[in-house]
Amino acid sequence: MKKAIGIDIGGTKIAAGIISETGELLQRAEAKSDPSDKEKMFTRVVEAVQKVLRDSSLSVADLEGIGAGVPGKVDREQGIAVFQNNLPWAQFPIAARLREQFGIKRITIDNDVYMAAFAEWKAAEAKPDETFVYFTISTGISCSIIHQGQFFRGAGFAGEAGLIPILSKAAGNMLERLEKASAGPAIGALARKKLQSPDLTTKDVFEQYLAGIPEYRSIIDEVTDNWVQGLYAISCLLDPHKLVFGGSVIANNPFLLDLIKEKLKAYQIPEQQHLLNNLSVSTIKQNNGVVGAGLRVFEEI
Repeated sequence: MKKAIGIDIGGTKIAAGIISETGELLQRAEAKSDPSDKEKMFTRVVEAVQKVLRDSSLSVADLEGIGAGVPGKVDREQGIAVFQNNLPWAQFPIAARLREQFGIKRITIDNDVYMAAFAEWKAAEAKPDETFVYFTISTGISCSIIHQGQFFRGAGFAGEAGLIPILSKAAGNMLERLEKASAGPAIGALARKKLQSPDLTTKDVFEQYLAGIPEYRSIIDEVTDNWVQGLYAISCLLDPHKLVFGGSVIANNPFLLDLIKEKLKAYQIPEQQHLLNNLSVSTIKQNNGVVGAGLRVFEEI
């Protein structure tokens, strides 16, 4: 069985895993990120890889290669992390540094959401002629599109769903970017403002909603309204065959799917409603970035 390492690099943590060519996660390890300095950050990536190798009793000689998902803009051909909001890696030659560190020739890098989307696309068993969308709601909001077996990248910035303007009640019924209005941190901020409770977190919001406390119903109602505005734009522009939700906000709260379906149906005309039966929440959850990065070593698209 062929194996590769997948790395999911984030501003809070780095996850590394041993991935089989069939997408099985055989071993997983984490290291805490250190975004204070580019070299310290790279050292933490190395630590995560070394730990997963130790835990699995494998060596680099047993591997086909390494795949790495990096936030922000990347130059895949040159192997460079070009720009990130939360890492100190402007123009950082991540592929060359990994190659030098581990002596592995095959290094594949891509945006972290694209890596996660690849794992979800494989898991969904989308047909070769279909349009597939992975939509992630976490610290930020973004999506990735795989059309007829290939990533749709546009001029390099396709899929930035968080930038879609939506009509936000919290902003006084003014236009606001979807990510600013309703990504994970925004949900907690909205609750703190509405309920005048400075210690509320996003996790608290969902727990209190599920406990049936009425004050939280309007918060979840407003947040899902915002998401659906962005999702309807995707529905109109792409008319996807399948859409999978990921990211910690929705992966940890799968009950949201029914609310989304109900609200999205109200926007859609009948010819668009086929999508309602093809919306799902990730079953790979927080491991999709690691799995996708490892799988891309075996299959580049």
